[in-house]
Amino acid sequence: MANKLRIVPLGGLGEVGKNMMVLEYGRNIIIIDAGIMFPENDMLGIDFIIPDFNYLADKKDIVRGIILTHGHEDHVGGLPYVLQEIKAPIYTTKLTRGLVEVKLKERHLLDEAELNTIQAGDNIALGPFRIEFFHVCHSIPDGVGLAIETPVGLVVHSGDFKFDYTPVDGKPPDLAKLAELGGRGVLVLLSDSTNAEQPGATPSERAIDDAFDKVFQRAEGRIIVGTFASLISRIQQVVNTAVRHERKVAIAGYSMVENVRMAQELGYLSIPPGVLIKLGDIDKLPQHKVVIIATGTQGEPSSALARMSVGRHRQIKVVRGDTIIISAHAIPGNEEMINRTINRLFQQGANVMYEQIAPVHVSGHASQDEQRLLIHLIKPRYFVPIHGELRHLTQHARIAQEMGVPATNTMVVENGYILEFDGESGRIGERVPGGYVFVDGSGVGDVGPVVMRDREILASAGFVVAVIKLDEKTGQPAGRPEIISRGFVYVRDSAELMERAQDKILEVIEKSDGGRAAVGDRVRDELGKLFYEETKRRPMIMPVIMDV
Repeated sequence: MANKLRIVPLGGLGEVGKNMMVLEYGRNIIIIDAGIMFPENDMLGIDFIIPDFNYLADKKDIVRGIILTHGHEDHVGGLPYVLQEIKAPIYTTKLTRGLVEVKLKERHLLDEAELNTIQAGDNIALGPFRIEFFHVCHSIPDGVGLAIETPVGLVVHSGDFKFDYTPVDGKPPDLAKLAELGGRGVLVLLSDSTNAEQPGATPSERAIDDAFDKVFQRAEGRIIVGTFASLISRIQQVVNTAVRHERKVAIAGYSMVENVRMAQELGYLSIPPGVLIKLGDIDKLPQHKVVIIATGTQGEPSSALARMSVGRHRQIKVVRGDTIIISAHAIPGNEEMINRTINRLFQQGANVMYEQIAPVHVSGHASQDEQRLLIHLIKPRYFVPIHGELRHLTQHARIAQEMGVPATNTMVVENGYILEFDGESGRIGERVPGGYVFVDGSGVGDVGPVVMRDREILASAGFVVAVIKLDEKTGQPAGRPEIISRGFVYVRDSAELMERAQDKILEVIEKSDGGRAAVGDRVRDELGKLFYEETKRRPMIMPVIMDV
């Protein structure tokens, strides 16, 4: 291991979200990104998911630095949780640092964090790693890719990228730097795979300007634009369009308010004086003069857009004549929640524009032609597709093979697989933990498979509590058991079934010659059989035995 480079993906491979990558050489480690992932529909009650970084538990003292490629939640959202366990300097660009500071301030971690600002073109040395940052285009300004010189060769990490030649921030991709890296000889390319199934090239962010203009021209009432709180370039496009159509702009959603304030202070968001108004002042203006930018494009129940859809937003009530633009792509697993929000907005009388019916969003990730171009420029010896579900990674590997990378040198792996390189060869090694850590309220990692299974049962079949009172002297039943049901059947409408359940409990007690635990287990089994025979449902059954 002393003379080998280890690349260990802890998140983002085999899924979209919670990106986290470890590079290890000897007793030196650098971490690239620390993101979160939104829960899937069957992850009941979960707020979000962070990477399982238990691999680093006994290596905390050799982490030389944490590098953040850009400011999206799937790359920086897990940082507060990592910093609670690992104290290491953080390196990131100016805008990403601003977004991170907002996040760390909320968690009261800002004073403890060692933040270092870098920019494209900078070089830093962390132990045996020399990292050079290069500019990449994405759907947020200030994104960077990484060229990492290691003792065994050059590793290039693409970050999230696309080749946008007319980006909103006016900074096109640095093709010259990519070609220069390819000329130096690249051992491994780690490349964004999100759009590996999409042919052609991803449209420029500028394509949205025309779509926005058309919507603004037709809209007779208020316009509400839903987008990610960190999508600063999209917010700028909405502001620019609002100015052209003489509308004022208000922001809904705490995270977006804070990010807009920060981006303005740092110069990444330009809003002319008088354009931005307080959310509480929107009713003072004619509806055709108002634009609201809100969070909630993924259907998150607590977000501004979701609360508007059910009439529970404190300051905004959707009315007939409102035009609502969903300017975001559905993260895999969120489609059902997003569609539910859109349907509810239609029910409120709004005209909803979304990706499937209007070009109001473009991806920030490279499609197949751009992925081919990156491979052509970098000319890697080994290729590792990252950032995507397994189908994306597999398709991206095929593209690399079409571009001349040998099949034996394309490594399709999911989280936890260790990739080892010694300069001469590379191999896929053992697998370490790289699964899900659930965040539920203030709890981190305390909700596991058993709890999730219980929640599924409660959600699908409800529960039944059987309260059994026994005489403490004789051990015999003191009256009939009490049956409490929630989410299974309504007790008053199922009196006969409940009476049979009571009889079954008394029968179990009469025949039992074991202890209290045995009685409880037997009651659970017998009631389970009875309820399934009668209802074909399997509620959670909880016997409670009391002495009286």
